[in-house]
Amino acid sequence: MFEYELHQQRTAELAQVAQHDRLVREARKARTGRRGQGGNKAEGRVSPGRVAERFTDRFTRAA
Repeated sequence: MFEYELHQQRTAELAQVAQHDRLVREARKARTGRRGQGGNKAEGRVSPGRVAERFTDRFTRAA
């Protein structure tokens, strides 16, 4: 009987951990989804970032 009670307790603990992990995953997904929306596009990034590094002729050369 004691082993059965330990098993039940462990099962309940695992269920709590799984629920917590699902909640954390859902919160992270909501947070990253909100970041990607970008409410005001006029206040976005100035340069495209790494894409601009590939183009070496972005500026005109000095004479």
